Amino acid sequence: MGKIARDTPLSELTLRRYEKPTAGDRELVRKFCLSVGLLQPGDSRDVVVDVFQVLLKARQQREELHSEEIKNKVMDLRKSSRLPMLGIASSNIRRQLKRLKDLHLIETNANLYRIAEFNQLTEIFEEKVENFILKSVLSRVKEYVKKLDEEFSEKREEEM
Repeated sequence: MGKIARDTPLSELTLRRYEKPTAGDRELVRKFCLSVGLLQPGDSRDVVVDVFQVLLKARQQREELHSEEIKNKVMDLRKSSRLPMLGIASSNIRRQLKRLKDLHLIETNANLYRIAEFNQLTEIFEEKVENFILKSVLSRVKEYVKKLDEEFSEKREEEM
């Protein structure tokens, strides 16, 4: 019975609060990625921002993209923004796609990726992140809080 398996979360959600959104395009996508834990503060390896931006732009045309197409569009985006070509290996692009998929922001069908059902992010976030992931994480944390109260209540202290 290893400790590794027992300390692996069933699901996790990182949320950060930043100032109100004002920036446009890439900076806006970047702040969102930071806000939902897809990007760590101070992280220079930020290709997930470009991957998500490519998929948001594809949604405007109701376009589904293969991971190689996403990779090529990410490279074009990074080139036009004069950003270093870091994290653009196909394997890393697929890893970033999986992270976006784990947050239910995107979905895949026959190796084609798209923003979930081409929906608005507002709808996806409320339905999947707030009502599904966040609720289940909070509910489990509350179970721990309740159990801690039971374990460390005043009557239990007397037993010590």
